[in-house]
Amino acid sequence: MAHKKKRRRGRGSILGSIVGFLAASAMCGVLAASLVVPSVAAAGYGVTTSIGFFESLPEELTVQPPSQSTKVLTSDGQPIATFYAENRVRIPLDQMSPYIKDAVIAIEDSRFYEHAGLDPQGILRAVVANLTKGDQQGASTITQQYVTNVINEARLSQERPDEVILSGQKDIGDKLREMKLAVALEKKFSKEQILEGYLNIVFFNSDAYGIEAAARYFFSTTAKDLNLPQSALLAGLVNSPTFYNPALNPDKSVVRRDQVLGEMLRQEKITQEEHDQAVATPIELKISPERQGCANATMAPYFCDYISHLILNNPAYGPTLKERERKLYRGGLTITTTLDSRLQAAAQSQVDGTAGPNPDRWGAALVSVQPGSGKILSMAQNTVFLAEPGKFDTHLNFNVDAKDPQGNDLNGAGGFQTGSTMKPFTFAQWLNEGKPLNAEIDASKRVYPLGFPWRSSCGKVLGAYSTAQNNPELGAADDLQNAEEGFYRKMPINYGLYNSINTATFASATQLDFCGIQKMVDAVGLHSGHDGSPINMHQLGNLLGATNVAPLHMANAFATFATDCLYCAPIALLDVTDAAGGKLPAQTVDCRDAVKPDVARGVNSVLQDVMKVGSGVWINPKVQDKVPVAAKTGTSNNNGATWVVGYTTGLATASFFGDALEGQKRPGQNVTINGTFYPRLDGFMIAGPQWANYMVNVAPLYPAAPFPAPPPSMSSPTPPPTPKR
Repeated sequence: MAHKKKRRRGRGSILGSIVGFLAASAMCGVLAASLVVPSVAAAGYGVTTSIGFFESLPEELTVQPPSQSTKVLTSDGQPIATFYAENRVRIPLDQMSPYIKDAVIAIEDSRFYEHAGLDPQGILRAVVANLTKGDQQGASTITQQYVTNVINEARLSQERPDEVILSGQKDIGDKLREMKLAVALEKKFSKEQILEGYLNIVFFNSDAYGIEAAARYFFSTTAKDLNLPQSALLAGLVNSPTFYNPALNPDKSVVRRDQVLGEMLRQEKITQEEHDQAVATPIELKISPERQGCANATMAPYFCDYISHLILNNPAYGPTLKERERKLYRGGLTITTTLDSRLQAAAQSQVDGTAGPNPDRWGAALVSVQPGSGKILSMAQNTVFLAEPGKFDTHLNFNVDAKDPQGNDLNGAGGFQTGSTMKPFTFAQWLNEGKPLNAEIDASKRVYPLGFPWRSSCGKVLGAYSTAQNNPELGAADDLQNAEEGFYRKMPINYGLYNSINTATFASATQLDFCGIQKMVDAVGLHSGHDGSPINMHQLGNLLGATNVAPLHMANAFATFATDCLYCAPIALLDVTDAAGGKLPAQTVDCRDAVKPDVARGVNSVLQDVMKVGSGVWINPKVQDKVPVAAKTGTSNNNGATWVVGYTTGLATASFFGDALEGQKRPGQNVTINGTFYPRLDGFMIAGPQWANYMVNVAPLYPAAPFPAPPPSMSSPTPPPTPKR
């Protein structure tokens, strides 16, 4: 509030005020505040009234831990990001430099260890200065300042910033309350506890609350390693964080620092030599502003965003969104994730280079999971969170669903049409029904008319597939097309899969129960990336990947084949602890048997041939020369979404390239990418090398064993001859 204009006083008036101060202090021990605060004279408080008011004030102060920064880490301990409302890292007193403790006491409360919360000598000194010199001295002890900070911090934490009261805004009631609470606090806590609490809570600037954050911000060091001149500067900053800010007002900061050093010398906390050396030391700032939030993550900003949504969407971290936000931004959590910093760096480097300058904003994405655990090891895309000149920016995460299973937002793009990467699941059902992996099928058939006898033991009606998207009839498929001519003929089913022949997949489906295909797709965790609903495999177009699926879940579905069909739900949170080290709910490995192990082995044997002699044979580098690998290429109808999803027994990775923001409406035809013209995009062309370059670098970090061979009984004793391409 505005200060009232002070009236001039004579010596008698001053003496009378001091006598009044002493009398009041004798009555209640602290009513000298009425002389310290300039507005008291006009407030109309009499001594008797003040005593009554004082006695009605609370004596207890609930000291909650102040807001602390939350840190997000990789599984190997590397920092990903920090979340905070106030950048603060709480540390014990013994982790603070003795210089900062001495400096703060010297300049803020030289009698800290002598008084019991209030300092009558300091109050008297302030009274005289206020009345004789017109100064504005508050005489608050460190304990009183700590009380004020605790009260204000509680209001901020409860989102009541309008109730925060700064020093110059205190009325007599505020001051009396502060004094009484300070006395009570000194009875409850030791001097060391009060000093520790004060140094952890006090404000240095908007990027630094508490001494540890201040040391990191101004000097890129720790509170423990602060030297004498650094400590004196920070101690002086407390009085007026803006006025004495060394980055804004270096001259004023030096004067204040030297004032602190002078007080330390006068109080014999330092020697004359130490004082002179410190005064002669120039201010050398090394400012390191904390990078708050996922947009400023040191790595993996979109994985960071995914982590934040996992926390904010989970009632285990608080019954309401506001409480969960408070936990994330003020709770001082340590969130250890599944991310492997080695894989993340390789993935980010790869997607950043895939499209080059990328004026047409094509999307590239890579995501890896660990077979047998579901741990997400990397998650990268070729965009930035915040707009930058020449960069492709978006907040959407290309690798994850739009919503979680409960319908909460995940900020994901919602997946992309998977194309032929869906074909292995129809083939898996073929093997699950006991059919040979090399049986002959008729891939010459292109039209399946209305009334075709598709099989559905669960009674569901099949929906249409139409390349022209204009066939309204159920149970019909017209004019199936393959990517190349010359494949409309009889062939072994395994040959049809590793060469990605559309008509071969439909030919195999004519002999299968669609309810079994549905169970297979559900068992490996595939679902719509838009709303989480099951992929309707009775819709014929979904045999060829017409539904949008997120890359994370494609990688995880293929990881099921890598583990003899053990499905493990994707997880990202390894460990979450609060500021006190208490454990909070994280995610645990959640696995189940999906289908028979022999089915996985049969699929693996054919998908290895994709890279050796099939649709991925042109992909370089040759990953299969370094580790045993299986994979499948995929391309949507208009070539706007292209894929390679591949795996070893130790690592499964989905690679996507295409139109990531326009719902794949933009065709990948007659386009120039990174200086190369493509009449049409295909999975092996860009998504393939992106996957291969990455896997060559990182697959050896997760040792891969040879895939177990399928049982001999899974093959026909006299397989049909493999047709020439």
